[in-house]
Amino acid sequence: MIACPCAVCASTNPKDKRLRSSIMVESATTTIVVDTTPDFRYQMLRANVKKLDAILFTHPHKDHIAGLDDVRAFNYFQQKAMNLYANSLTEEAIKREFAYAFSDKKYPGIPELNLNTINGESFYIGDIPVQPITVWHYKMPVLAFRFGKFTYITDANRIEDEEKEKIRGSETVVINALRREKHVSHYTIDEAIAEVHSMNIPQSYFTHISHQLGKHEEVTAELPNGIALAWDGMQLFFN
Repeated sequence: MIACPCAVCASTNPKDKRLRSSIMVESATTTIVVDTTPDFRYQMLRANVKKLDAILFTHPHKDHIAGLDDVRAFNYFQQKAMNLYANSLTEEAIKREFAYAFSDKKYPGIPELNLNTINGESFYIGDIPVQPITVWHYKMPVLAFRFGKFTYITDANRIEDEEKEKIRGSETVVINALRREKHVSHYTIDEAIAEVHSMNIPQSYFTHISHQLGKHEEVTAELPNGIALAWDGMQLFFN
Protein backbone atom coordinates (compact mmCIF):
# COMPACT_ATOMS: atom_id res chain seq x y z
CA MET A 1 0.00 0.00 0.00
CA ILE A 2 1.29 3.46 -0.92
CA ALA A 3 0.42 6.24 1.49
CA CYS A 4 -0.07 9.70 -0.04
CA PRO A 5 0.67 12.61 2.30
CA CYS A 6 -0.95 15.32 0.15
CA ALA A 7 -3.88 17.35 1.46
CA VAL A 8 -6.11 16.45 -1.49
CA CYS A 9 -5.79 12.71 -0.87
CA ALA A 10 -6.51 13.23 2.83
CA SER A 11 -9.57 15.39 2.13
CA THR A 12 -12.99 14.09 3.20
CA ASN A 13 -14.73 16.08 0.44
CA PRO A 14 -16.00 13.62 -2.20
CA LYS A 15 -15.18 16.20 -4.88
CA ASP A 16 -11.47 15.73 -4.07
CA LYS A 17 -11.62 12.00 -4.95
CA ARG A 18 -10.31 12.22 -8.52
CA LEU A 19 -10.02 9.28 -10.90
CA ARG A 20 -8.53 9.57 -14.39
CA SER A 21 -10.36 11.87 -16.82
CA SER A 22 -13.20 10.49 -18.91
CA ILE A 23 -16.79 11.45 -19.75
CA MET A 24 -19.97 9.68 -20.77
CA VAL A 25 -22.30 11.32 -23.31
CA GLU A 26 -25.84 10.02 -23.33
CA SER A 27 -29.03 10.68 -25.29
CA ALA A 28 -32.37 8.89 -25.07
CA THR A 29 -31.07 6.14 -27.36
CA THR A 30 -27.25 6.32 -27.47
CA THR A 31 -24.42 6.10 -24.93
CA ILE A 32 -20.81 7.06 -25.70
CA VAL A 33 -17.72 7.10 -23.49
CA VAL A 34 -14.67 9.26 -24.23
CA ASP A 35 -11.46 7.37 -23.32
CA THR A 36 -11.02 4.11 -21.41
CA THR A 37 -8.83 5.10 -18.48
CA PRO A 38 -7.20 2.60 -16.10
CA ASP A 39 -10.30 3.29 -13.95
CA PHE A 40 -12.73 2.41 -16.78
CA ARG A 41 -14.21 -0.70 -15.15
CA TYR A 42 -14.86 1.03 -11.84
CA GLN A 43 -16.21 4.14 -13.56
CA MET A 44 -18.73 2.04 -15.50
CA LEU A 45 -19.78 0.10 -12.40
CA ARG A 46 -20.07 3.26 -10.32
CA ALA A 47 -22.30 4.92 -12.94
CA ASN A 48 -24.33 1.69 -13.37
CA VAL A 49 -23.80 1.74 -17.15
CA LYS A 50 -25.73 -1.16 -18.70
CA LYS A 51 -25.40 -0.21 -22.36
CA LEU A 52 -22.48 1.28 -24.29
CA ASP A 53 -22.69 1.98 -28.02
CA ALA A 54 -19.22 3.35 -28.79
CA ILE A 55 -15.97 4.71 -27.40
CA LEU A 56 -14.19 7.82 -28.63
CA PHE A 57 -10.47 8.25 -27.98
CA THR A 58 -8.65 11.54 -27.55
CA HIS A 59 -5.05 10.26 -27.81
CA PRO A 60 -2.88 7.20 -27.15
CA HIS A 61 -1.42 7.91 -23.71
CA LYS A 62 -1.87 5.06 -21.23
CA ASP A 63 -4.05 7.04 -18.83
CA HIS A 64 -6.59 7.33 -21.67
CA ILE A 65 -6.54 3.83 -23.23
CA ALA A 66 -5.33 1.36 -20.57
CA GLY A 67 -8.79 0.21 -19.46
CA LEU A 68 -9.92 -0.91 -22.91
CA ASP A 69 -9.68 -4.63 -22.12
CA ASP A 70 -12.65 -4.30 -19.76
CA VAL A 71 -14.94 -3.55 -22.68
CA ARG A 72 -15.30 -7.33 -22.99
CA ALA A 73 -18.17 -7.24 -20.46
CA PHE A 74 -20.18 -5.08 -22.87
CA ASN A 75 -19.24 -7.46 -25.71
CA TYR A 76 -20.69 -10.34 -23.70
CA PHE A 77 -23.95 -8.72 -22.65
CA GLN A 78 -24.58 -6.85 -25.92
CA GLN A 79 -23.41 -9.75 -28.11
CA LYS A 80 -21.52 -7.52 -30.54
CA ALA A 81 -18.18 -5.84 -31.10
CA MET A 82 -17.57 -2.43 -29.58
CA ASN A 83 -17.16 0.42 -32.03
CA LEU A 84 -14.04 2.48 -31.33
CA TYR A 85 -13.36 5.87 -32.92
CA ALA A 86 -9.83 7.27 -32.96
CA ASN A 87 -7.27 9.03 -35.11
CA SER A 88 -4.59 6.94 -36.84
CA LEU A 89 -2.00 7.66 -34.13
CA THR A 90 -4.26 6.26 -31.43
CA GLU A 91 -5.32 3.34 -33.60
CA GLU A 92 -1.70 2.28 -33.91
CA ALA A 93 -1.26 2.38 -30.14
CA ILE A 94 -4.44 0.39 -29.52
CA LYS A 95 -3.35 -2.30 -31.98
CA ARG A 96 0.07 -2.42 -30.34
CA GLU A 97 -1.08 -2.42 -26.71
CA PHE A 98 -3.97 -4.83 -27.29
CA ALA A 99 -2.45 -6.92 -30.07
CA TYR A 100 -4.23 -10.07 -28.86
CA ALA A 101 -7.59 -8.48 -29.76
CA PHE A 102 -6.48 -8.11 -33.38
CA SER A 103 -4.71 -11.45 -33.80
CA ASP A 104 -5.68 -13.73 -36.68
CA LYS A 105 -6.15 -16.49 -34.11
CA LYS A 106 -8.30 -14.97 -31.40
CA TYR A 107 -8.46 -16.54 -27.94
CA PRO A 108 -12.06 -17.00 -26.69
CA GLY A 109 -13.26 -14.14 -24.50
CA ILE A 110 -10.89 -11.45 -25.72
CA PRO A 111 -12.31 -7.98 -26.41
CA GLU A 112 -14.18 -7.66 -29.70
CA LEU A 113 -13.25 -4.31 -31.19
CA ASN A 114 -14.25 -2.52 -34.38
CA LEU A 115 -11.91 0.39 -35.19
CA ASN A 116 -13.22 3.45 -37.05
CA THR A 117 -10.74 6.10 -38.17
CA ILE A 118 -11.55 9.73 -37.37
CA ASN A 119 -10.40 11.93 -40.23
CA GLY A 120 -11.54 15.32 -38.94
CA GLU A 121 -15.00 15.30 -40.49
CA SER A 122 -18.08 15.45 -38.27
CA PHE A 123 -20.20 12.32 -37.95
CA TYR A 124 -22.99 10.76 -35.93
CA ILE A 125 -22.97 7.92 -33.43
CA GLY A 126 -26.62 6.95 -33.17
CA ASP A 127 -28.43 10.25 -32.70
CA ILE A 128 -25.43 12.07 -31.16
CA PRO A 129 -23.50 14.48 -33.44
CA VAL A 130 -19.72 14.36 -33.04
CA GLN A 131 -17.42 17.16 -34.23
CA PRO A 132 -13.71 16.25 -33.85
CA ILE A 133 -11.41 19.15 -32.99
CA THR A 134 -7.61 18.94 -33.12
CA VAL A 135 -5.77 20.42 -30.15
CA TRP A 136 -2.09 20.12 -29.21
CA HIS A 137 -0.58 18.26 -26.25
CA TYR A 138 2.91 19.73 -26.69
CA LYS A 139 3.77 18.19 -30.10
CA MET A 140 1.08 15.50 -30.09
CA PRO A 141 -2.23 16.07 -31.90
CA VAL A 142 -5.09 15.25 -29.55
CA LEU A 143 -8.78 15.07 -30.38
CA ALA A 144 -11.28 17.20 -28.54
CA PHE A 145 -14.96 16.61 -29.27
CA ARG A 146 -17.99 18.84 -29.63
CA PHE A 147 -21.43 17.34 -29.06
CA GLY A 148 -23.99 19.97 -29.98
CA LYS A 149 -23.73 22.73 -27.37
CA PHE A 150 -21.01 20.97 -25.34
CA THR A 151 -17.25 20.66 -26.04
CA TYR A 152 -14.78 18.40 -24.21
CA ILE A 153 -11.04 19.14 -24.30
CA THR A 154 -8.43 17.18 -22.38
CA ASP A 155 -4.64 17.01 -22.46
CA ALA A 156 -3.99 20.22 -24.35
CA ASN A 157 -1.90 23.37 -24.09
CA ARG A 158 -2.53 24.92 -27.50
CA ILE A 159 -5.47 25.29 -29.90
CA GLU A 160 -4.99 26.78 -33.34
CA ASP A 161 -7.36 29.54 -34.46
CA GLU A 162 -8.99 27.41 -37.14
CA GLU A 163 -9.91 24.75 -34.59
CA LYS A 164 -11.12 27.36 -32.10
CA GLU A 165 -13.80 28.29 -34.62
CA LYS A 166 -15.26 24.78 -34.15
CA ILE A 167 -15.52 25.43 -30.41
CA ARG A 168 -16.98 28.94 -30.53
CA GLY A 169 -20.71 28.99 -29.88
CA SER A 170 -20.53 26.16 -27.35
CA GLU A 171 -22.60 26.85 -24.27
CA THR A 172 -20.40 24.69 -22.06
CA VAL A 173 -16.75 23.61 -22.34
CA VAL A 174 -14.83 21.15 -20.19
CA ILE A 175 -11.09 21.79 -20.52
CA ASN A 176 -7.93 20.58 -18.77
CA ALA A 177 -6.23 22.72 -16.14
CA LEU A 178 -3.46 20.64 -14.62
CA ARG A 179 -1.91 22.91 -12.01
CA ARG A 180 -0.75 26.48 -11.29
CA GLU A 181 2.86 26.10 -12.45
CA LYS A 182 3.81 26.07 -16.14
CA HIS A 183 3.69 22.63 -17.77
CA VAL A 184 5.12 21.46 -21.08
CA SER A 185 1.93 19.88 -22.41
CA HIS A 186 -1.06 20.94 -20.27
CA TYR A 187 -2.83 24.22 -19.64
CA THR A 188 -2.22 25.80 -16.27
CA ILE A 189 -5.29 27.11 -14.48
CA ASP A 190 -4.54 30.69 -15.60
CA GLU A 191 -3.99 29.57 -19.20
CA ALA A 192 -7.27 27.64 -19.19
CA ILE A 193 -9.13 30.67 -17.84
CA ALA A 194 -7.63 32.87 -20.57
CA GLU A 195 -8.47 30.31 -23.26
CA VAL A 196 -12.16 29.96 -22.45
CA HIS A 197 -12.51 33.73 -22.01
CA SER A 198 -10.94 34.25 -25.45
CA MET A 199 -13.67 32.08 -26.97
CA ASN A 200 -16.48 33.72 -24.96
CA ILE A 201 -17.66 30.46 -23.43
CA PRO A 202 -20.58 31.12 -21.00
CA GLN A 203 -19.85 28.15 -18.71
CA SER A 204 -16.61 26.21 -18.35
CA TYR A 205 -15.43 23.39 -16.12
CA PHE A 206 -11.82 22.38 -15.51
CA THR A 207 -10.77 18.73 -15.62
CA HIS A 208 -7.56 16.62 -15.68
CA ILE A 209 -6.67 18.34 -12.40
CA SER A 210 -3.53 17.28 -10.54
CA HIS A 211 -3.35 17.25 -6.76
CA GLN A 212 -0.87 20.10 -7.10
CA LEU A 213 -3.76 22.40 -7.94
CA GLY A 214 -5.26 22.05 -4.48
CA LYS A 215 -8.58 21.19 -2.87
CA HIS A 216 -11.82 21.56 -4.78
CA GLU A 217 -13.46 23.98 -2.37
CA GLU A 218 -10.43 26.27 -2.09
CA VAL A 219 -9.76 26.44 -5.84
CA THR A 220 -13.45 26.96 -6.64
CA ALA A 221 -13.51 30.05 -4.43
CA GLU A 222 -10.76 31.63 -6.57
CA LEU A 223 -12.37 31.08 -9.97
CA PRO A 224 -14.16 33.76 -12.02
CA ASN A 225 -17.91 33.64 -12.62
CA GLY A 226 -18.86 31.07 -15.21
CA ILE A 227 -15.89 28.80 -14.42
CA ALA A 228 -15.81 25.90 -11.96
CA LEU A 229 -13.90 22.71 -11.26
CA ALA A 230 -15.41 19.50 -12.57
CA TRP A 231 -15.71 16.56 -10.18
CA ASP A 232 -16.14 12.83 -10.50
CA GLY A 233 -19.79 12.00 -11.10
CA MET A 234 -20.81 15.50 -12.16
CA GLN A 235 -23.77 15.56 -14.55
CA LEU A 236 -24.65 18.22 -17.12
CA PHE A 237 -27.96 18.35 -18.97
CA PHE A 238 -28.71 19.91 -22.37
CA ASN A 239 -31.91 20.28 -24.39
